[in-house]
Amino acid sequence: MQTVYTGRRPARGQQQPGPSSGTRSPKTRSMMTRYHEPALAPNQCGSSIVQVIDAPLPRVWSVIRRFDAPQAYKGFIKSCSLVAGDGGVGSVREVRLISGLPANTSLERLDRLDDDLKVMVVSNIGGDHKLVNYRSTTTLHDEEGAAARTVVIESYVVDVPEDSCEADTCSFADTIIGCNLKSLARITENKKKKAVD
Repeated sequence: MQTVYTGRRPARGQQQPGPSSGTRSPKTRSMMTRYHEPALAPNQCGSSIVQVIDAPLPRVWSVIRRFDAPQAYKGFIKSCSLVAGDGGVGSVREVRLISGLPANTSLERLDRLDDDLKVMVVSNIGGDHKLVNYRSTTTLHDEEGAAARTVVIESYVVDVPEDSCEADTCSFADTIIGCNLKSLARITENKKKKAVD
């Protein structure tokens, strides 16, 4: 399991940061360019996190694609219920968060779910949190030269709250996503070990 923070994307008019210190494969760079570098408004920030998981892509995708069950790997979620739809594109879920976070609920819509390309896009559309206009994109692909390893990239764009700054907003979101992706890795890698035993 390996996590790489690829860095924050600058707001419009700012200089794009250089590549991360970790070497990325051509496939990962291609996925980053295609799905994880949207334009940002002046009041927005965003970041991308790459997680390499020692488990095959179908197993990892089977966990991530369950819009109705994010608590399967997201440890900050207490419960989830669909309030619209059947779990497909356009569905809306209400997520209840564990105590200790600066929010109790989040209302989220599934904007894209592509089982062929392994792309999932989710937008926050309500809740009592400060992540206004938060939109995340998650993609999966096989690690080059290692068919049983999966590269997960999750990026996001979010408004910077008036009472906060870009660094604090990104730091909070990066921490949550990093924990979620590490949990995803543990769960799917443990399934692999159990299958071998």
